[in-house]
Amino acid sequence: MIATVVRQQFLEDRTLGELFVNGKHFCYTLEDPVRGAGIKIKDKTAIPAGVYRLDVNKSPSFGRNMVQVLDVPNFEGIRCHGGNTPDNTSGCILIAYHKAAGNKIYQTAEAEFTSIVRNLLDTGDDCFIVIVDDVRGTTG
Repeated sequence: MIATVVRQQFLEDRTLGELFVNGKHFCYTLEDPVRGAGIKIKDKTAIPAGVYRLDVNKSPSFGRNMVQVLDVPNFEGIRCHGGNTPDNTSGCILIAYHKAAGNKIYQTAEAEFTSIVRNLLDTGDDCFIVIVDDVRGTTG
């Protein structure tokens, strides 16, 4: 399975996009701001664009099984989980079914996404996430 995050809106305090699973829209994303190459502010920077393996394991912070994005250079513990604003992300990819006014997302897609990835991994499939910065994205 290939999941793709297309980052579309680059704002001062957040990055908004869409998550596609095997080419079909699945949900919306919210991440910390994308920063220039080599610039990282702990808990306030989106992971670099790229291709990463996915796994499902128990998060020490959340205490439940969640999708983890593996082998992200200079980042640890990156997860795909629910949340609404940059206050909820700390470098992770927030996933939700709806976008709201004020550049927020809502109604978590975490359980379904975790289930999809877990089921595929259990059958021996590899799961990857591709993070793409849409150069046509807006800034603000």
